[in-house]
Amino acid sequence: MVSVRTRIAPSPTGDPHVGTAYMALFNWAYARANGGEFLLRIEDTDAERSTVESEQSIYDALRWLGLDWDEGPDVGGAHAPYRQSERQDTYQEHIATLLNNDHAFHCFCSKERLDEVRQAQQKAKQTTRYDGHCIGLTEEEVHRRLTAGESHVIRMVVPEAGDCIFADRLRGEISIPYTQVDMQVLMKADGMPTYHFAVVVDDHLMAITHIIRGEEWISSVPKHKLLYGYLDWQLPELIHLPLLRNTDQSKLSKRKNPTGINYYRALGILPESLLNYLALMGYSMPDEREIFSRSEMVEVFDIDRVSVRGPVFDQEKLSWMNGQYLRALSQAEFAERVVDWLSPDRLRDLIPLVQERVQKLSDLVPIADYMLGSRAALTEQDFAIDKLERTDVVRILYHTSMRLEQVREWNRDTLMLICQAGAEQLDYKFRDFLRPLFVAISGRLVSLPLFDSLVYLGPDLSRARLREALDVLKVSGKEKKRLDKELR
Repeated sequence: MVSVRTRIAPSPTGDPHVGTAYMALFNWAYARANGGEFLLRIEDTDAERSTVESEQSIYDALRWLGLDWDEGPDVGGAHAPYRQSERQDTYQEHIATLLNNDHAFHCFCSKERLDEVRQAQQKAKQTTRYDGHCIGLTEEEVHRRLTAGESHVIRMVVPEAGDCIFADRLRGEISIPYTQVDMQVLMKADGMPTYHFAVVVDDHLMAITHIIRGEEWISSVPKHKLLYGYLDWQLPELIHLPLLRNTDQSKLSKRKNPTGINYYRALGILPESLLNYLALMGYSMPDEREIFSRSEMVEVFDIDRVSVRGPVFDQEKLSWMNGQYLRALSQAEFAERVVDWLSPDRLRDLIPLVQERVQKLSDLVPIADYMLGSRAALTEQDFAIDKLERTDVVRILYHTSMRLEQVREWNRDTLMLICQAGAEQLDYKFRDFLRPLFVAISGRLVSLPLFDSLVYLGPDLSRARLREALDVLKVSGKEKKRLDKELR
């Protein structure tokens, strides 16, 4: 009997996402319930966006949740290396096999030509996909252009007709016409593999038996199944979990909901509570109880009990559940959790901001309440700011919110530069530009230094407070479209 091996493969390109924890939990639980192994692989082929700090955050977040792995970049294993950036020789070896067997081809098309093809297909209301322009190039022509150093990618061959039929553990048989499948780029112009190629190679060589991932990858299965066939490998069992959703049924996104694991950790959500809540996302225990531990879940875990209907990530339900866990603690355990949450590191970072502003230690509470706990609830009246109309406040908050969504290096200098540029582009005095931001972040016009506060609170909590402020101001969809246009 083949031992079960599952994996989670996040990209180190930002703050750890609750969706990553959700997928990790079900992969971990399935492996543990079946006496198998759970792997962590880092998909860092996006060199420009991947960072060491983000990778470390992934380790810290998963360990905080209690999800341990048997193999990974930091613990080693028989199938090392576990970072894609360190597996280039392996990818080159298998791309050569595909090229030699005419299952892949060199593509020299420029971005301009590809854009023209895509626009023509959109105009004709066709599926946008590569048109096969370079698939018929002769060996001599390919050699000549490669020798000349012409920029190129390597694409996979896709059948022109027929259907890809595959089985999903939760959804049964699925059929997708090959006419809807693009001739996927397998190797980029910089020599790095794309996700679709690397994931197939790595899953096979790391002996993954069950691929448990989000339903958004269902449409990619034909590409992956073709590659497994081209390389004469067996396709693992596929299990596509339902996506976490906002209350309006849209895909969970940071524009509508805080999505960072670190956000919930900073908020004082217990790790066992968050994990329990994520377990309920599409899954139910045989006895239908809602409160259960990781070990209790593993004892009776049955992947077939997962519902494919999109589960709603409800903040109020999570808070309720966390309250159940907090009240179940002894007083001594509760005190330990408070000390752990209000860690020496958090206090150390706060001291430089407050020490010069207090006359007695009790002054710390009213000065830093919004830094340590939830910000006071806002009303529209809080944004009645001198010299600024409501439209000005909304412009400032919306533009800043959108710009901060793109920030990767969350530090004081970067945040200040972004706000300075925003004030200049929107034609506001810098001091006036900052005033709505003070209110959104702290709940008041005068507070601790804004940029230090943003750094201390972190990206997830800061972005969430800006979104909440926009909700309070009841920004309409029409306004957002106008602001998006202005932002572009």
